[in-house]
Amino acid sequence: MNEMRAYFMREVPGIDAFLAAEADKLDGLVREVARHVLLSGGKRIRPMLTILFARALGHQACDIMPIACALEMLHTATLLHDDVLDQALTRRGQTSAHVCFGTTEAILAGDVLLALANKLGADYDIPRLNALLARGIMATADGEIRELAHTRNPTADRGAYMDIIIGKTARLIETACRCGAALTSRDRALEHLAGEFGLNLGIAFQLVDDALDYTVSEGEMGKPAGGDLREGKMTLPLILHLEALPPAEAGELLDALREKRLTVEQAEGIVRDVREKGLAEKTREEAARYVAAAVKELEMLPVSPEREVLAQAAEYVLTRRK
Repeated sequence: MNEMRAYFMREVPGIDAFLAAEADKLDGLVREVARHVLLSGGKRIRPMLTILFARALGHQACDIMPIACALEMLHTATLLHDDVLDQALTRRGQTSAHVCFGTTEAILAGDVLLALANKLGADYDIPRLNALLARGIMATADGEIRELAHTRNPTADRGAYMDIIIGKTARLIETACRCGAALTSRDRALEHLAGEFGLNLGIAFQLVDDALDYTVSEGEMGKPAGGDLREGKMTLPLILHLEALPPAEAGELLDALREKRLTVEQAEGIVRDVREKGLAEKTREEAARYVAAAVKELEMLPVSPEREVLAQAAEYVLTRRK
């Protein structure tokens, strides 16, 4: 992992500086909201994937930062909107933007970031980049809508769960990888390779995130443990828990989730059962299969420092604690 850490330490300050500069160009309260959420930390995985794939495919120009940061802005816009939908009080260990500045302000700031991200992509005059950005944000919105509908009528349906996480998380990570390839080459086969890596990595990332929600403390994650359960979100650890219950008991739990009457004691008991039965670990095992599929895609890339960092980044997804 040393190569990955060194590479990220070298590149992330440039990403942060670019995001800060773009936020400072905005006016008034929008600037404050944008700075609050853009500069609150974060792993910067999406912009780093864009940079890594561009360089792995031979991109030498120093024009990567705008499209890389466009992906971070798209991601940040979804977080602003997501926190409003979930009424989340914290994000990355600090107070959510809608709590600090107001719901309307947070939504509109998210809209501004969406527009700014698309402008940064359009400035390259490469139509494929615009198409990829548009497709990525549409897929993310679709995933969020699916999750909202599923929360209102939850089922232990793995297929529905996979559709949700592919849409709300994996497609934007896929887009980040595809943009790096599209910036460098018009070869759709190379772009497809990058996309398959990103899609598999994105699925693994969300699976691990869902496992962490049941196993990691609020201090480590920056949000309360068991938050997904309290919000009624159907994730793989909960699906595995439901599958292990007698049908009548599983039905009662689904009814409680649907009717928003899950008690604190019930939620704590479910979190405890998930931990004791190793269901979070089983979720990580599922994630490992997607990481392996992602790493296999890299075999088609020429040997380079970036290819090695991409492989290490994929492995890091499995071991991360926040």
